[in-house]
Amino acid sequence: MIAAADHGSFRRAAAALGIQESAISRRIRDLEDRLGAPLFTRSAGGVQLTQAGRQFVQRGRKALSQIGMARAEVSAIGRGEDGEVRIGIFSSLASGFLADLFQAFGQRHKAVKLSFADGNPAEHVAAVRQRQLDVAFLTGLTSWPDCQSQHLWTERIFAVLPLHHP
Repeated sequence: MIAAADHGSFRRAAAALGIQESAISRRIRDLEDRLGAPLFTRSAGGVQLTQAGRQFVQRGRKALSQIGMARAEVSAIGRGEDGEVRIGIFSSLASGFLADLFQAFGQRHKAVKLSFADGNPAEHVAAVRQRQLDVAFLTGLTSWPDCQSQHLWTERIFAVLPLHHP
């Protein structure tokens, strides 16, 4: 719809989008039928928006802009560039290597909030499984059912994530 308005032609819009002109024409006709108003006046030279079409395109551009912003925000969260990371940790481990790790992460990902929960390994593993924590740094066992763990350093402290965590 917006491509047709921008290009002034279903044919040129189809070429720009890499689809068949008939697909655009059919979809716009279906949309007009559902809305109960013509969105374009059609002529041999192309198409022009009607008043209803101008209103629809104006709102459509705003909607696409909002969707684009939502996509960018969600993508940033998915890439770990924004959002919050909930971390379970023994307070006795919160210095040294982990403090340096958290500081480096915070400097690299300034828009990500790190929140910490103190507790014991059993509590943290349960919270990871219930998705109340994103990761836990633990001592002790190296294997927790339904979780993935990674040995971090020789003090045998592990990051625990739910199995199949991206």
